[in-house]
Amino acid sequence: MPMHGDDRGGAGQGGPLRAALAAWTELLGPAHVLAEPAMLARYGATTLPAADRPVAALRPDTRDSVAAVVRIAGKHKVPLYPVSTGRNWGYGDACPPTPGQVIVDLSRMNRIVEVDPRLAYAVIEPGVTQGQLAGFLEEKRTGLRLDCTGAGPDVSIVGNVLERGFGHTAYGNRFQHVCGLEIVLADGNVLRTGFGHYENARAARVFPYGIGPALDGLFTQSNFGIVTQLGVWLMPKPRRSELFFCQIRDHADLAPAVDALRGLRLDGTLRSIVHIGNDMRLLSSRPARGGGEGQVPLTIAARQSLRNDERIAAWSMSGSLTGSGAQVRAARAAVRRALAGPGRRLLFLSERKLRIAEFATRLMGGARAGRLRQLVATARAVADLNMGRPTGYFLSGAYWRRREGVPDSFPADLDPARDRCGLMWLSPVLPMTGKAALEFHSCIEPVYQAHGFHPLITLSTINERALGAVMTVAYDKEDPGDTERARDCYRALWDALAAAGFMPYRAGVQSMADLGRYSTGYWQITRRIKSALDPDGIIAPGRYDPLQFS
Repeated sequence: MPMHGDDRGGAGQGGPLRAALAAWTELLGPAHVLAEPAMLARYGATTLPAADRPVAALRPDTRDSVAAVVRIAGKHKVPLYPVSTGRNWGYGDACPPTPGQVIVDLSRMNRIVEVDPRLAYAVIEPGVTQGQLAGFLEEKRTGLRLDCTGAGPDVSIVGNVLERGFGHTAYGNRFQHVCGLEIVLADGNVLRTGFGHYENARAARVFPYGIGPALDGLFTQSNFGIVTQLGVWLMPKPRRSELFFCQIRDHADLAPAVDALRGLRLDGTLRSIVHIGNDMRLLSSRPARGGGEGQVPLTIAARQSLRNDERIAAWSMSGSLTGSGAQVRAARAAVRRALAGPGRRLLFLSERKLRIAEFATRLMGGARAGRLRQLVATARAVADLNMGRPTGYFLSGAYWRRREGVPDSFPADLDPARDRCGLMWLSPVLPMTGKAALEFHSCIEPVYQAHGFHPLITLSTINERALGAVMTVAYDKEDPGDTERARDCYRALWDALAAAGFMPYRAGVQSMADLGRYSTGYWQITRRIKSALDPDGIIAPGRYDPLQFS
């Protein structure tokens, strides 16, 4: 598994790179062509132990300027690595997977092109952030909301969609709710998917497949082109919304809870994504607590003591119920029947109850009040995400092993790469069965323990039949020994998961070479598509292309 040195900037291309930089400077202006090391520092920052740095960065602001950038790159054979806002934390941030690449930073392309309040969709560019679109929908009183991830208000919607990320709501399987992509190809030509390539097609944003082969998926988790625009479906604000939380006291009780959830998802009772975090995930998300001090990993007794102090269980579940009053009442009754029982504690929380709790905890004093305020603040953050209001609250987990803890600005302006957090994420997918959940856990818990790290785990019902796991390897980046152990732990987790059949749904730049292992023939086909669309390998060489490393 290649893990490149922190100071590697690639060998560069000498004369071709200089010629390309001159042409790009004429095209974009000197302010938007960055080649000095100090200017590139932000693009080289990473939460990984190490990654390749770009040799330059370009900041186009229109589709046509992106097309011109690509044509110049093709002429001089200089590889490009597009990023939306470059905040792919835990998976490589803005760093390219191989040396010698030039970043194409699309964050200046931040136009909300269209919002249709009747048909509930938006058309956006790659630089549009969750916070920007959420604020626009609220300011214009559209009555609409978007699905949010927990990565904070400053991350790109397009970037996450193209990684097939997931959020919290009924539209949490985000790529499933995209309609119409605009892509600049490696030769500078523009492709529009679905009906978008027909002039004045009236269903271009409401029916994703168009006619003929559906090509949209080719441009997710690939290096086939640069997406410059997409349509994303929005949701009407529900008439009523209610959160539910379920504490699962003992680890063994996870299996029946997962099996109960599967039934609720399959019959449509639960439409939102439900998240199940283990005790260490919840502890790491408490901003006031730092994981960089004390014993690592915690003993079983110390871990249980922390659970008791913080009033948390082995596993904690959260989800939302939305609809009319009658629909929410019926769903609440079904959830209660399915999830209530020995070893589980259920709580339903409406917006009204949450506001009362916030008011009450402001009036209270003492240590107990502090714990209650923490619980209420967590519930508020969950509520905000489920209502389409992005928050950086849960990014505190990225700072778990940072010696200084979370910045004073928390929860605003968080940037784990800039702040030198040590963080790697692994995201395997498993069948939504209790048996698979326990097998998955028994596969990875010993690996964490053997390397001296806490298992920070969340399981999410990414559709009606599958759980997406997000596993964190959090480490002290200021400690070379801890950093090396984290690297080894990540490798061992990857191997253990792959051997057990739990493959990831996305990968970081440090893992691209490993995607070809355990695979038979698939990547040879994707390489043939790449060769047809980008024969000179201009766009993101190595990204989701393990044959690049062979």
